[in-house]
Amino acid sequence: MSQIPRLSVRHLTKRFATLLANDDVSLDVMPGELHCLLGENGAGKSTLSSCLYGLYRPDAGEIRVDGKTVHLRSPGEAIRAGIGMVHQHFVLVPGFTVLENVAVGTGSGWRLGRAEALSRIEAICSTYGISLNPHRLVADLSVGEQQWVEIVKALYTGARLLILDEPTAVLTPEESRRLFAIVRRLTTESLSVVLISHKMAEVMQSDQVSVLRKGRLVGTVSTSDVSRDQLTTMMVGRSVAAPVRAGDAKAPGETVLSVRGLTYLREQRPVLDNASLDIAGGEIVGIAGISGNGQDELFECLAGLIPPDRGTISLDGEALQANSPATMAAKGVGYVPSDRFRDGLVADLDIGENLVLGQQWQARWRNGPFIDAAALDANARTAIGAYSIAATGPSAPSRKLSGGNAQKVILAREFAKANRLLLCNQPTRGLDVGAIEFVHRELQRKRDEGCAILLASEELEDLFALTRRICVMFRGRILAVLDTEKTTYDEIGSLMAGHESEAAA
Repeated sequence: MSQIPRLSVRHLTKRFATLLANDDVSLDVMPGELHCLLGENGAGKSTLSSCLYGLYRPDAGEIRVDGKTVHLRSPGEAIRAGIGMVHQHFVLVPGFTVLENVAVGTGSGWRLGRAEALSRIEAICSTYGISLNPHRLVADLSVGEQQWVEIVKALYTGARLLILDEPTAVLTPEESRRLFAIVRRLTTESLSVVLISHKMAEVMQSDQVSVLRKGRLVGTVSTSDVSRDQLTTMMVGRSVAAPVRAGDAKAPGETVLSVRGLTYLREQRPVLDNASLDIAGGEIVGIAGISGNGQDELFECLAGLIPPDRGTISLDGEALQANSPATMAAKGVGYVPSDRFRDGLVADLDIGENLVLGQQWQARWRNGPFIDAAALDANARTAIGAYSIAATGPSAPSRKLSGGNAQKVILAREFAKANRLLLCNQPTRGLDVGAIEFVHRELQRKRDEGCAILLASEELEDLFALTRRICVMFRGRILAVLDTEKTTYDEIGSLMAGHESEAAA
């Protein structure tokens, strides 16, 4: 194997105003190496990968590819240097076919050599065992299939270094295993892969791990020489307990939430299809499923954001005929949405204001006809301390929060609001292991206080560690409700892929 690194980063520094996102980072990635970037939210992983792909220009430092210094001023220049990237949020055109998405912009002038492009795409798919119809519209593909399109596109452009940003966030366990098998095949052919992941089971499959903390490189280690616990300690600076199955403090109480036949139509097609479930006080029930299989619509119906077309929702035995977010909040229902910036926060409000969003009409936040600024300030300071929100204070603008800190603001508000029912849709999405540990403890605390909790997560570890029962959703339907202690990852994963026969047992 060549001793010249495929990628060499030397003393890379990137600032955003007063924020030092990457501070003198140096690392090497060898040909045929699977190299993981590991770090908490805000550690600088995304900034570093954006510099490597030409989305940002570093303020200082040097990037070399195969020993040659490159100045990457755009993704196009990165692609020409042999760097490909599969983003966590895909950059595909839904109205284009697979062929068009892969090949557009890579031909000569304005013309797309379809026959040649088709031949190359089919050869890539055949070589790596990827099942894709080049003539299908991307809009008609599953989320997992769209990921394969992104990977094929990177290989099509001749990438020698492939950056994968949280690649399994939208995949079933079986699809994840298949992805890593293909990644290993790529590395045997001298292609280098940089993996950004917070899932320790994936991190441990890499050859080398570079750990970032607060913008600086803590160290690069051979994965075979360290344990998961050692890597976690490097990442957060302290020991963190791995998620384990935690038994309920006491038996669940009376039924709090009862849902029957809930259906929601979009363009006359059910995206939520005849869903029924019950949750008791002091119980956490899980929702497993690949993103886009009706989970968002289920939660939005329960939170009063959208009216179901059919079905009933009962809270503490009372049928809710025309519920709204305000009605549900008044009944002690908290809701953590899956998209924190679109649905969870108002970017133009500060932290203190966002922490009482939807409750600002309550007497405890009012001083006559006006908002009680002192009450908001005291509440915000308590929440910032309890949830370790990295912010300058209650008046810090919410639009400048990192994703993880924005999530903590939402959790603080909704956990305080919920005394009967807590609806948590992907509460640990994008959080680092230290924050996930905190969220797990808070969910268990709310459960032990008698709150009924519905928890959707794409992380099966979350569901197996926290829930009594797991509902598996596929194409808007609940295919099965399984006892967490009597099921397996493989059984859940098979149902997530739509293999309904698995529910027969």
